[in-house]
Amino acid sequence: MSTSFEQMRANVGKLLRGIDRYNPENLPTLERYVETQAKENAYDLEANLAVLKLYQFNPAYFQTPVTSQILLKALTNLPHTDFTLCKCMIDQTHQEERPIRQILYLGNLLETCHFQSFWTSLEENRELIDGITGFEDSSVKKQQETVICHVVGITYQTIEHRLLAEMLGDPLDTQVKVWMNKYGWTENEEGQIFIFNQEESVKPKNIVEKIDFESDSLMYFT
Repeated sequence: MSTSFEQMRANVGKLLRGIDRYNPENLPTLERYVETQAKENAYDLEANLAVLKLYQFNPAYFQTPVTSQILLKALTNLPHTDFTLCKCMIDQTHQEERPIRQILYLGNLLETCHFQSFWTSLEENRELIDGITGFEDSSVKKQQETVICHVVGITYQTIEHRLLAEMLGDPLDTQVKVWMNKYGWTENEEGQIFIFNQEESVKPKNIVEKIDFESDSLMYFT
């Protein structure tokens, strides 16, 4: 990140702590900050939420391109709830606008674990991520793959190699082995990957109930 961006972050931080946090005259500064985040591959949830809150208070100032950038940046921070927080601050009417509607659809696919559909839809709407530096770079994709592997790990006992590759958006099958090694998954000759024995994870719990004999006796005699 450049020195100029760090300076901008510091200035915006002061602005958000001050009395003018929700002054609409500060929107141009905050909107430029959102655009800079997109270009610099940086992220500041607090500032982005402040922008959306200002749009709520001042509907005439609403900017679809800026809101789209905020949603896309939040999407890269799953499984944290940033995307849901941002979505809840957008009026239903604006949620139906393009490209906001398309971005919300992508987010819904990820949140509902429709991973293959997510990668397909992203490929079909690549124009959505134009100008969002780093959206498809190794760090962001790795974060998305980590979320997917976490879901697979708590859901499946076995999974087909082909299906896991599709979930990871890895049609060339270059990353499945990497994630298998990381999580200790094994594969047989038929292409079945053994994830986890869910039954082994069920641990019995002893419940101890303490009874106060004196209190119980009083209840009995009354």
